[in-house]
Amino acid sequence: MNNVQEDSLRDRKKTRRRFQILEIARGIIASKGLRSLKVRDVAEAANCSVGSVYNEFGDFDGVILTVNRETVQALTARLRGVPGEDPVRQLYGLAETYLDFFAEHANLLRALFAHRTEDDSPYPDDILQMVMDAFALMHLLLVRVLPNADDVRIALLSRTLFSAVHGIISLGLEERMVAVPPQMLRQQVTQFLDAHLVGLGILPAR
Repeated sequence: MNNVQEDSLRDRKKTRRRFQILEIARGIIASKGLRSLKVRDVAEAANCSVGSVYNEFGDFDGVILTVNRETVQALTARLRGVPGEDPVRQLYGLAETYLDFFAEHANLLRALFAHRTEDDSPYPDDILQMVMDAFALMHLLLVRVLPNADDVRIALLSRTLFSAVHGIISLGLEERMVAVPPQMLRQQVTQFLDAHLVGLGILPAR
């Protein structure tokens, strides 16, 4: 085997190991939550050393942040699939899609918002931009339904709507405290949007 073949084989092994580490970490987060994720457990399941995990991702935060990137990408792809003919109906569609995604991937979304790096450094710019891209889907709709509002007000409304819907869904799906049956939770989200849009002078979707 020549040097080129050896390098190619080494690269393929590195890629497979990286993918395997991510799959294991994602599986643990999804099933047990972020607090249950331990680097030694991931390394053992991937049949590699803790050092190999660090070599692939820089540190263990790198593993979690990579999983979080993939979560944001998957969420944004789902949100972009909401039909966009009517901006008001699309707002409801975004909320319903977020609820569905949260119900399917609750622990992964919680990890996105709950993770703090070991040195408490800011979130990487690329992840923040991904989140802003998801916000932009709602921002554009609010521009259409509130054409006279300035960008500052629209940006604030986007964050307020997202925060409120996220909070309703997150608490509603919290089994240990105030869990709400899924169908009732969907109804609660719809009723919140109805009331909020009426307060903005927008007729709710029917």
